[in-house]
Amino acid sequence: MMRQATLLAATVIGLLAGQTAAAQTPSFDPRSWKRDVAGPKTQVLVLGSSHLSNLKGFKPAWMTSTLDKLAAYKATVVTIEALSGEQCDVLRRYATIYLGMADQYCVSVEAAHKATGLDQATAVAQMEAMLATWPANPRPGARRRLASIMLAAGEPASALVQWLRLPEAERREGDGLDEVLVKRLRDVDELANENYQVGARLAARCGLERVHAVDDHTADAVHSEEPGFGVAIKRIWSGPNKAVATAQAQPFDNAADMLATYRMSNSVRFQRDSIESDFGVSIKDKTPEYWGRRYVGWWEVRNLRMVANIRAAFATQPGARVLSVSGSSHKAYFDAYLDMMHEVQLVDAEAILR
Repeated sequence: MMRQATLLAATVIGLLAGQTAAAQTPSFDPRSWKRDVAGPKTQVLVLGSSHLSNLKGFKPAWMTSTLDKLAAYKATVVTIEALSGEQCDVLRRYATIYLGMADQYCVSVEAAHKATGLDQATAVAQMEAMLATWPANPRPGARRRLASIMLAAGEPASALVQWLRLPEAERREGDGLDEVLVKRLRDVDELANENYQVGARLAARCGLERVHAVDDHTADAVHSEEPGFGVAIKRIWSGPNKAVATAQAQPFDNAADMLATYRMSNSVRFQRDSIESDFGVSIKDKTPEYWGRRYVGWWEVRNLRMVANIRAAFATQPGARVLSVSGSSHKAYFDAYLDMMHEVQLVDAEAILR
């Protein structure tokens, strides 16, 4: 009798396990508190950007019209799609978990370590400590010192902010910046990368002291390395993509073209086409292993962690004006997740760029 009861219980449990659990509507919508937030809303402008490194023959002068439009927004916090020095230190320390990720996504800090005598973790701590007590009108030597520490921390975009805020005559060696580091700063000043050409330049222009690096690749630990995954994603990507076709048809060899490119990549239509042709197709892909769903799962984890980093950047500044610069495929997800936050009021990127 006892054995029969056990078998019956196991059968029932097995049947229940195969059923879909009853759906539940969330008991709370964070957006419902937006009207109750004390004081001015925190405004967040998410700027979807082409990766400038993909543009052949890029010149920083192409960005002038776009930067003029964005400068009028008067950001008080700027975030960029780059890994922070802190996360790069984690990726290096746990290299057996995050195989090759530090080499792929993190800048070299060897020259800055040699010039400053600081390892990455120490440099990150010193950078944060200096910024916490930073004076309103620092001496040029202090800016050079902070730039050198930022380079040792693995935060070259923030180092460039300090460099650009120096008078031309003070952009020289000294106070921790040796010949190699000065060359590094001059090189990134010309580099085809939106983190420098948009994020750092706007931060300096708005009188800020840094940019916040908010990218995340710890999420890559959930990315599948199985051969079938890569085959499935390549197949999905080989399908028609309206956003890619639109971007490829857009010229980009002067300031007016670049402004038009940013207007295009931040339009509602482009954003919808972009995610529907990629993640929308993936989530519907019917393979036994659900490769498409697993790909979207990684993408959601990465974006959620990035948005948490963006939120951290303005958590202590209620009422801030935030500019978040990212690859255009992140924008729709950033907007959706940020809009769930009580104090956030999304800013229309199309209107800013008009």
